[in-house]
Amino acid sequence: MTTLALLRAVLRRPRPGPHPVVPATRLTATRTPDPAHLAAYQRVCGFEAAPGGVLPPTYPHVLAFPLSMRLMTAPDFPLPLLGLVHTSIEIDQHRPIRPTDALHLTVRTTDLTPHRRGTEATVLTEAASADGELLWESRSTYLARHKTPPTTTTPSAPDHTHAHSHTPGGTPWELPAGLGRRYAAVSGDRNPIHLYALTARPFGFPRPIAHGMWTTARCLAEREEQRTPAHTRTRIEFKAPVPLPSTVTYSTPTPHTFELRSPQGKLHLTGTTEPGAAPGPGRGTVPSDVLP
Repeated sequence: MTTLALLRAVLRRPRPGPHPVVPATRLTATRTPDPAHLAAYQRVCGFEAAPGGVLPPTYPHVLAFPLSMRLMTAPDFPLPLLGLVHTSIEIDQHRPIRPTDALHLTVRTTDLTPHRRGTEATVLTEAASADGELLWESRSTYLARHKTPPTTTTPSAPDHTHAHSHTPGGTPWELPAGLGRRYAAVSGDRNPIHLYALTARPFGFPRPIAHGMWTTARCLAEREEQRTPAHTRTRIEFKAPVPLPSTVTYSTPTPHTFELRSPQGKLHLTGTTEPGAAPGPGRGTVPSDVLP
């Protein structure tokens, strides 16, 4: 969250109505990775430089983040940006992206869904080549927590966040108190819930929590796919916030799945990474009217 976006969010805090409308806003930009910024991002997230020079699979999200902030602070976006919680992300990487590639980025809202704790928005981000080939796309869900009438809430999913039937062992990670501020410096996401206890408490968090996209990137940095990138689909669900500072354990129950847990077994994150399907009809290229 940039300083300007934070100011906009403070001045504008909409309350979702009973039937929020999916915004029509669609934003585009062209970005080429800056080598120094990319190197700083790799250091914070634990990525090593991949053979042949390939972008980490989460980096296009960071390139498009300023667009996402403009989208979610636009007058037609019905949810308040402050306190918005990232609940899931699905990433389709259709082919490796080189650090020198110019990417045509598009961001738009595709859905608004009632949730038992509020309202969830789905934001679609696409990265295309200069000739319009779709290289990468993601679908993120963001939850605005608010009171909801019983008639509009979705059924509660089974709570597995404290389950102990997990793979023993794993790799412990010590997450320092300042991790949220370090990631904010490279990502631009300065949501107050990630920075200090003082700024997180008004949104219901006793301590700052780690960015969902940092935990996503850190998990993928552990996996072989980012070193030999191929056509992949990654799906991550954020089950419970990761407080800072804390210790979490990364493990891989199966070759295609991974998770983060607390030392007590509390489930923070689940993920799958598998070979991706080719883009569906009409999805292989971005329409020319989208490209700037």
